[in-house]
Amino acid sequence: MNRTQLYLIALAGALMLSLSGCNLFQRDAKEGSVVQLGSNYLYQSDLDAVTQYAATPEDSARYAEQFIRRWATDILQYQQGKNHSTSDIESLVEDYRRSLYVAEYERYIVDKRMPKTVSDAEADTFYVHHPERFILQENILQGALLVVPRDAPSQNELRKRMTDLTDEANLEYIEKYAYQYASGYELFTEQWRTGNQILMRMPSNKWQKTLAANKQYAEQDSTSVYLLQVTACRLAGEAMPIEYARTTIDKMILAERRVKFLQAQRQQLYDDAVRFGTIQFNKQ
Repeated sequence: MNRTQLYLIALAGALMLSLSGCNLFQRDAKEGSVVQLGSNYLYQSDLDAVTQYAATPEDSARYAEQFIRRWATDILQYQQGKNHSTSDIESLVEDYRRSLYVAEYERYIVDKRMPKTVSDAEADTFYVHHPERFILQENILQGALLVVPRDAPSQNELRKRMTDLTDEANLEYIEKYAYQYASGYELFTEQWRTGNQILMRMPSNKWQKTLAANKQYAEQDSTSVYLLQVTACRLAGEAMPIEYARTTIDKMILAERRVKFLQAQRQQLYDDAVRFGTIQFNKQ
């Protein structure tokens, strides 16, 4: 047995005697415990977990002592609080316990029984009936953005090709050009980007002040030229396109569906309890 183990055993024994009195090592003490406080037990394995990374025997002993003190103090404070409490703690604890069980049950039945898919028809109907929920807070746009060196060749041809992003030959030319010269390239004709997302890659915000569909914007700094072709846009204050709002629509529909689903489940539980006599109404 090494020095650290001897020290820990002595320390644990001293604390056990101070906390539990002369009857510490009663026959009903839990086997393997090194510290006992009332009906609470601390084991050597608990101390080993705390001291296993100690660099020296002294550090190991200090870690063990600190751990034992925290463990014992927590228990003693709990006992004092329980003895001197003027609140109906048990009632509060039981209410909290019941709420946890109810929440767990509701999560289970929602996960297992509530449909999670939202059809296009449901989304369209929700979008039409709640237009006030789908107003843009910032500009959004579709198009393409290229960042090329100021001395890149054939920029006039590139800008001409970018004016029609529906043409396959133009797209092939732009992609090859971007691969060869561009330091940044993104084609987003099928996805919406917010103005702020694009602004992070542009040198200024001037283009947003005149944002319009089928318009090209060119800006430059000391090293690069930034070409932004806008194929579609919606401005702040306008209605969101439904495809842009679809994720939000699905979340809103599922949230409302969950409320109605749980209301129906509660009603069904009550009705079944009445029908099968689980609930009995005693006449006065």
